[in-house]
Amino acid sequence: MALADCRIIGFPKIHDPRGNLTFIEGGNHLDFDISRVYYIYDVPGGAERGGHAHKQTQELLVAMSGSFDVVLNDGMVEQKFHLNRSHYGLYVPAMTWRHLENFSSGSVCMVLASHRYAEEDYYRTYEGFEAALRGDEPLPVAA
Repeated sequence: MALADCRIIGFPKIHDPRGNLTFIEGGNHLDFDISRVYYIYDVPGGAERGGHAHKQTQELLVAMSGSFDVVLNDGMVEQKFHLNRSHYGLYVPAMTWRHLENFSSGSVCMVLASHRYAEEDYYRTYEGFEAALRGDEPLPVAA
Protein backbone atom coordinates (compact mmCIF):
# COMPACT_ATOMS: atom_id res chain seq x y z
CA MET A 1 0.00 0.00 0.00
CA ALA A 2 1.04 3.58 -0.56
CA LEU A 3 0.11 6.77 1.18
CA ALA A 4 -2.00 7.56 -1.88
CA ASP A 5 -4.45 4.94 -0.54
CA CYS A 6 -4.83 6.86 2.74
CA ARG A 7 -7.60 9.40 2.61
CA ILE A 8 -9.99 11.54 4.59
CA ILE A 9 -13.56 10.28 4.25
CA GLY A 10 -16.58 12.49 4.95
CA PHE A 11 -19.66 10.92 6.50
CA PRO A 12 -23.30 11.98 6.50
CA LYS A 13 -24.05 14.80 8.91
CA ILE A 14 -27.73 15.16 9.72
CA HIS A 15 -28.38 18.63 11.11
CA ASP A 16 -30.91 18.99 13.92
CA PRO A 17 -31.39 21.85 16.38
CA ARG A 18 -31.21 19.26 19.18
CA GLY A 19 -27.75 18.12 18.00
CA ASN A 20 -26.22 16.66 14.85
CA LEU A 21 -26.06 12.97 13.99
CA THR A 22 -23.42 11.18 11.93
CA PHE A 23 -23.32 7.49 11.06
CA ILE A 24 -20.77 5.15 9.51
CA GLU A 25 -21.70 1.89 7.84
CA GLY A 26 -19.17 -0.83 7.05
CA GLY A 27 -19.44 -2.02 3.46
CA ASN A 28 -21.15 1.27 2.56
CA HIS A 29 -19.03 4.20 3.71
CA LEU A 30 -16.03 1.92 4.24
CA ASP A 31 -14.53 -0.72 1.97
CA PHE A 32 -14.45 -3.14 4.90
CA ASP A 33 -16.82 -4.62 7.44
CA ILE A 34 -16.22 -3.38 10.98
CA SER A 35 -14.96 -6.18 13.24
CA ARG A 36 -13.71 -4.09 16.16
CA VAL A 37 -14.20 -0.64 17.62
CA TYR A 38 -11.89 0.91 20.20
CA TYR A 39 -11.11 4.40 21.38
CA ILE A 40 -8.16 6.26 22.83
CA TYR A 41 -8.75 8.95 25.45
CA ASP A 42 -7.22 10.68 28.49
CA VAL A 43 -3.90 10.93 26.64
CA PRO A 44 -1.43 12.93 28.77
CA GLY A 45 -0.01 16.12 27.28
CA GLY A 46 2.95 15.44 24.99
CA ALA A 47 2.28 11.69 24.78
CA GLU A 48 2.14 9.75 21.52
CA ARG A 49 0.07 6.68 20.67
CA GLY A 50 0.37 4.11 17.90
CA GLY A 51 3.89 3.49 16.71
CA HIS A 52 3.03 0.37 14.73
CA ALA A 53 1.71 -1.01 11.44
CA HIS A 54 -0.80 -3.76 10.75
CA LYS A 55 -0.15 -6.65 8.38
CA GLN A 56 -3.82 -7.11 7.40
CA THR A 57 -6.02 -4.77 9.42
CA GLN A 58 -7.50 -1.69 7.79
CA GLU A 59 -8.63 1.11 10.09
CA LEU A 60 -10.63 4.30 10.14
CA LEU A 61 -9.63 6.92 12.74
CA VAL A 62 -12.13 9.56 13.85
CA ALA A 63 -11.63 12.50 16.22
CA MET A 64 -14.83 12.13 18.25
CA SER A 65 -13.82 15.04 20.46
CA GLY A 66 -10.92 17.46 20.35
CA SER A 67 -8.10 17.07 17.87
CA PHE A 68 -4.87 15.21 17.18
CA ASP A 69 -2.41 14.55 14.36
CA VAL A 70 -1.89 11.20 12.63
CA VAL A 71 1.53 10.71 11.04
CA LEU A 72 1.53 7.98 8.36
CA ASN A 73 4.49 6.38 6.63
CA ASP A 74 4.54 3.80 3.82
CA GLY A 75 8.29 3.20 4.02
CA MET A 76 9.06 5.88 1.43
CA VAL A 77 6.87 8.90 2.19
CA GLU A 78 5.59 10.38 5.44
CA GLN A 79 2.44 12.51 5.68
CA LYS A 80 0.65 14.18 8.60
CA PHE A 81 -3.14 14.47 8.86
CA HIS A 82 -4.90 16.71 11.37
CA LEU A 83 -8.22 15.31 12.62
CA ASN A 84 -10.66 17.60 14.44
CA ARG A 85 -14.19 16.90 13.16
CA SER A 86 -16.34 13.91 14.14
CA HIS A 87 -17.97 13.64 10.70
CA TYR A 88 -14.64 12.97 8.98
CA GLY A 89 -12.36 9.97 9.34
CA LEU A 90 -8.92 8.97 8.13
CA TYR A 91 -8.72 5.65 6.28
CA VAL A 92 -5.46 3.80 7.00
CA PRO A 93 -4.86 0.65 4.93
CA ALA A 94 -2.80 -2.32 6.06
CA MET A 95 0.99 -2.01 5.82
CA THR A 96 1.01 1.66 6.83
CA TRP A 97 3.11 2.77 9.80
CA ARG A 98 1.31 5.26 12.05
CA HIS A 99 1.64 7.25 15.22
CA LEU A 100 -0.70 9.78 16.80
CA GLU A 101 0.52 12.99 18.43
CA ASN A 102 -0.48 16.50 19.51
CA PHE A 103 -3.63 15.43 21.35
CA SER A 104 -5.72 18.35 22.57
CA SER A 105 -7.16 18.26 26.07
CA GLY A 106 -10.22 16.02 26.23
CA SER A 107 -9.67 14.48 22.82
CA VAL A 108 -11.08 11.08 21.93
CA CYS A 109 -9.89 8.99 18.97
CA MET A 110 -12.32 6.28 17.86
CA VAL A 111 -10.92 3.52 15.64
CA LEU A 112 -13.00 1.21 13.45
CA ALA A 113 -10.99 -1.86 12.46
CA SER A 114 -11.48 -4.54 9.81
CA HIS A 115 -10.13 -7.34 12.03
CA ARG A 116 -10.31 -8.32 15.67
CA TYR A 117 -7.22 -7.79 17.80
CA ALA A 118 -4.42 -10.26 17.05
CA GLU A 119 -0.87 -9.56 18.21
CA GLU A 120 0.56 -11.40 15.19
CA ASP A 121 -1.04 -8.74 12.93
CA TYR A 122 1.31 -6.04 14.29
CA TYR A 123 4.71 -4.72 13.33
CA ARG A 124 5.81 -3.18 16.64
CA THR A 125 9.17 -1.88 15.37
CA TYR A 126 9.77 0.32 12.37
CA GLU A 127 12.77 -1.86 11.47
CA GLY A 128 10.52 -4.95 11.26
CA PHE A 129 8.04 -3.00 9.13
CA GLU A 130 10.82 -1.88 6.76
CA ALA A 131 12.13 -5.45 6.52
CA ALA A 132 8.69 -6.67 5.46
CA LEU A 133 8.48 -3.94 2.80
CA ARG A 134 11.90 -5.00 1.45
CA GLY A 135 10.68 -8.57 1.22
CA ASP A 136 12.81 -9.84 4.10
CA GLU A 137 9.58 -11.14 5.63
CA PRO A 138 6.69 -12.58 3.60
CA LEU A 139 3.88 -10.08 3.12
CA PRO A 140 0.50 -11.26 4.40
CA VAL A 141 -2.17 -12.69 2.14
CA ALA A 142 -5.26 -10.49 2.21
CA ALA A 143 -8.10 -12.02 4.20
